[in-house]
Amino acid sequence: MTNHFIDFKNTDVFLMIGSNSAENHPQAMKWIMKAKDKGAKLIVADPRLTKSAGLSDIHARLRPGTDIAFINGMINYIIEKDLYFKDYVLNYTNASYLVNPEYKFEEGVFSGLVETNGKKSYKLDTWMYQMEGGDLAKDGLKKENIKKDPTLQDPNCVFQILKKHVSRYDMKTVCKITGMPEETFQKACQLFASTGKPDKAGNVIYAMGITQHTYGSQNCRVLCVLQLLLGNIGIPGGGVNAQRGESNVQGSTDFAMLNHLLPGYNPMIYASKHTKLQDYLDKDVPKTSFWSNRGKFLISMLKAWYGNKATKENDFCFDWVPKHDGKERSHMGIFSEMSQGNIKGMIAWGQNPAVGGPSAFQGRKAMEKLDWLVAVDLFETETAAFWHRPEADPAKIQTEVFFFPAAMSYEKEGTVINSGRWLQFRYKAVNPPGEAKSDLWIADRLFKAVKKEYQSGGKFPEPIRNMVWNYDIPGEDEPNIDQVAVEINGYDVATGQVLPGFAKLTADGSTACGCWIHSGYWAEDKEAKTVAAKRRLLKDKSGLGLFPQFAFAWPANRRIVYNRCSMDAAGNPWNPKKAPIKWDALQGQWITEDVPDFKASDPAPEPNGKPIPVPPDKTVPFLMLEEEHARLFAVKGVVDGPLPEHYEPIESPVKNLVSRQQNMPLTVRFKGDFSKIAETGSKEFPYVGTTHRVIEHYQSGAVTRNCPSLAEISAHMFANISPKLAQQIGVKTGDDVVIETVRGKITCKVSVSGVCVPLNVEGKEVEVIGMPWCFGYMGIAKGATANDLTPSVGDPNTSIPEYKAFLCNIKKAGREVS
Repeated sequence: MTNHFIDFKNTDVFLMIGSNSAENHPQAMKWIMKAKDKGAKLIVADPRLTKSAGLSDIHARLRPGTDIAFINGMINYIIEKDLYFKDYVLNYTNASYLVNPEYKFEEGVFSGLVETNGKKSYKLDTWMYQMEGGDLAKDGLKKENIKKDPTLQDPNCVFQILKKHVSRYDMKTVCKITGMPEETFQKACQLFASTGKPDKAGNVIYAMGITQHTYGSQNCRVLCVLQLLLGNIGIPGGGVNAQRGESNVQGSTDFAMLNHLLPGYNPMIYASKHTKLQDYLDKDVPKTSFWSNRGKFLISMLKAWYGNKATKENDFCFDWVPKHDGKERSHMGIFSEMSQGNIKGMIAWGQNPAVGGPSAFQGRKAMEKLDWLVAVDLFETETAAFWHRPEADPAKIQTEVFFFPAAMSYEKEGTVINSGRWLQFRYKAVNPPGEAKSDLWIADRLFKAVKKEYQSGGKFPEPIRNMVWNYDIPGEDEPNIDQVAVEINGYDVATGQVLPGFAKLTADGSTACGCWIHSGYWAEDKEAKTVAAKRRLLKDKSGLGLFPQFAFAWPANRRIVYNRCSMDAAGNPWNPKKAPIKWDALQGQWITEDVPDFKASDPAPEPNGKPIPVPPDKTVPFLMLEEEHARLFAVKGVVDGPLPEHYEPIESPVKNLVSRQQNMPLTVRFKGDFSKIAETGSKEFPYVGTTHRVIEHYQSGAVTRNCPSLAEISAHMFANISPKLAQQIGVKTGDDVVIETVRGKITCKVSVSGVCVPLNVEGKEVEVIGMPWCFGYMGIAKGATANDLTPSVGDPNTSIPEYKAFLCNIKKAGREVS
């Protein structure tokens, strides 16, 4: 998330796509409505008539899974109508960069596609820039060495490649694919394109409706390309802003809950390519950009983990870190391995995969192969009780299940990180009931128990025995959360002093830091008289809603990332009325309301002198990227294509209308129980299913379905269908229906309304069925699990499952074919 909720008040036009803030992110909607009160417009692109769509100025209904076609069409409209922000595009993106002349795109496939041992991948050499001078291996993507065409006319320049790529997405084609009326599409294009001006701000808001596809990463990419063309990145009221599903989802990804990352979004260490520390430094530390500091972040993390045992002589204990084996270790990969009996134990901590995972019926069956299962949660969830689910025979299940009762958020203290990247410390309001314990207490006791077992030996005991674990408070039962915070923040190894930020991290072992992007959150703010994460000073002299002394925003307490882009090349704000930063040419210094997202000063030549300001012409707009310009065309960072391209969901009612390539060619697929996929245009499963949330229930419903009032308000699993489909199958609201996919079937209530209506896709009416995914067989409010129907296929970059578009059938209960 580039901006934050309060900043939404600075927006002129919102494009909410794959999100429903009115129901799922009410704090975000609060600030959206404040902007609307001042005249802002809201476009909601969604298959369903949600509460957010009901508040919109334009509701752009589109078929689930066609977001790229919609946005590529919008990009084509902007380029064709000459509505892009030219100064921004030329100075802050790679539009002028020349690409390898051998790059090609034909029939939905990019150049470089190869297949090895049945697995497809792209070789990226034809996607690379043309270089002049320098050594790519030695210098990296140094922008000075990349050939450019400032006129943007060369057919090999990024701008012309993008223009040609999206030219296929004309209005008629886009509307045939999405099912959107041409008039609606044109109005949406006109309105959002109006933000491509210096004094306007367009804001893209997205959520799981964008990410949960086999091309979810490219869905996100296409939103970035749109915003870059309009100059909406780095400005107040702009950005690409993900709405997280929980208050601490951002924090969990910061701390590497994804299997391919280390804390702070550093690449994972792989056994196949990292035999020693130098391998990592050579292969995964860029030669240019801010990421050239990655070695400092990694080594400081190793010092935080292994303390005095981590020395330069032993590669800072690099060999002690568990190495990724390169196999599919995402949620789906784990359950696939589990179904084959290759995983013997699992800890399900604060998650409920028996309801939340794709192909959940097969997932629950796979759990029977476990020797043991630990469930850490507030209530006995479907996962904890998988062995007495309706279809199971407990007598045949040998899995030993341990349930650890956990504390609710207000029953423990610690930090959470919201969608706006704000770290906020929460105090404990009440003690947890009974034997329930905080997550920190449980983690502490688990590690100590494991360490005790390793005292008598083990296959590789050194990392466990020597792990830094200094969180005890004499006479106290709860671990020292302040000490945990110090370790995360970073400290000077010699003095133990807390570091003010990641700029002080080193690669020589003199600093320790658990997560570099959070460095500074536990540093003292003298004015606030507390650490940064505990601040609550309501001071905002900018008037932009920055509130720099309220909590801490990573990285470096920066509220708007890429904020160098809020100014022209000379440092003059595009919009003087909304300027987080500007260059004072007379004084030769930066005037800042926000923390600069660029190198704004150099150290003073004298020890006690003032830093020397770096003038605008010496700054870069995107210092986190190797070429230091934003990527309209991605030479790195994604494995499935340098430009976003429309592919149909793995299960689709129609063939791809823009190329012969039906699906994402690199889609992650599985075998055995998780391999079932319906054929394109299936007559057996003619309708498009999609999953969503409801305002009454939270995530899988583990908490809210155990709350009597919420269980009463939303007591039944249901499916939204159109009046036309209801008439066709002979049902009315409240009737029981059976919904079936190639993976299984569920029975639930039906809701007949205009929430879902048929969409005209190339002259064919396509019905959409919307289902909440928050029900299961435990708790007060019980119901069928929508994810029993969803396929196990994933995005090749992240392996996120395709929950939002699949094929199904629906019939009135009692009429279904057995």
